[in-house]
Amino acid sequence: MTASPELTLRALSSGLLALPWDQPLGEWSPAEVPLRDIAVGPSRHLVRFAECDGLLWALKELPHRIARKEYAVLRTLEDLALPAVRPAGVMFQAEDTAILVTRYLEGSWQYRRLFMRLPPNRPAHRVRLFDAMAGLLVELHRHGIFWGDCSLANTLFSRDGQILQAWLVDAETSEVHPSLSDGQRQIDLDILVENVAAGMVDLAERLDRPPEIHDQLIDEALAIPGRYRALWDALHTEPVFSFGDRYRVEGKIRELNELGFAVEEVTLRPTGDGPGTLRLQVAVGDRRFHADQLRALTGLDAGEGQARILLGDLHAHQAARSRRRGREIGEAQAARSWRDEVFEPGTARAHAALGGVGSPIQAYCDLLEVRWILSERAGADVGDGRALAALAGRAPTDSAARGAVAEPSGPGEG
Repeated sequence: MTASPELTLRALSSGLLALPWDQPLGEWSPAEVPLRDIAVGPSRHLVRFAECDGLLWALKELPHRIARKEYAVLRTLEDLALPAVRPAGVMFQAEDTAILVTRYLEGSWQYRRLFMRLPPNRPAHRVRLFDAMAGLLVELHRHGIFWGDCSLANTLFSRDGQILQAWLVDAETSEVHPSLSDGQRQIDLDILVENVAAGMVDLAERLDRPPEIHDQLIDEALAIPGRYRALWDALHTEPVFSFGDRYRVEGKIRELNELGFAVEEVTLRPTGDGPGTLRLQVAVGDRRFHADQLRALTGLDAGEGQARILLGDLHAHQAARSRRRGREIGEAQAARSWRDEVFEPGTARAHAALGGVGSPIQAYCDLLEVRWILSERAGADVGDGRALAALAGRAPTDSAARGAVAEPSGPGEG
């Protein structure tokens, strides 16, 4: 037991420091503390939010041991640059009570918000959600993180181009290891399937969806391990081939790059099974291959999913400009003209069409997707005007752009 309060803060904020840390979190008064009323999903512990010095912070009340452990795990996740909320501090009060402080994840929302605002029973949107969950679990596992309570309720989602990015927001049961065994990974997968199925069925009942959809939701949850294993195998399979087939190395690198991973090292080792037989081992870095390319070319900082879309738009601009000039335009020159003549004005129009909701870069990605879908339907390029009108009104039902309806319009509305 701590005799007197012990406060650790990583965020040097006078507003945070001035909070009534010596009082139980449940007794903080909105009349005296800058609290924000934000809906949260089911939680074993009290969670409240405070706005200090223009930033929003999540505060969670926990026993000392759990708070100390979760704070340490979140610090590790931050050091590894993994998608998780960032720890800002922890207060150990008397009577085995602690308050864990994390930075509120701007532009994110709970899965309930997404499905309450989208048309009923749209499998395409659930596919994006489940892909994000599988991707998050792979990223955690390959860095030796056992989650222990992976569920929709413990995850926040943000939009990244036409995909979703999942973020871990609860690490109470998480453990950090040098690596995980297949058994540990399977336990996490089993927990994920059970929790996702239960969460989706519960939400369907809350939204008065017909009972017939329950079996479909459970089947979709049962398919998540397949998504996980496909990505895990792509990262960890070590193909064997003959010395004369070394060209296959390039194909493996291209596959990983397409998945968004930068390849840091390639090793070819004899298998010992015969002369000239090699095993390929690949060391993979962060999942920011296209994001790093985009930043190097344009200076733009975007998510990996957004960067894939923007690079495609840039290369289309480069090809069109080269045709008009009758000569090949270099990538660096095309990047400058694309940002000035295409991206900047297009981003401003798209963001305005959405009423300034969400991020400007995501708005432009949505515009490109909507224009492509409408052009495919029309059999010809419909142009920005018609796409902007659709974006401002009602984007195609199964488009990722439809997810803009779930964007928070300001801090704390997630």
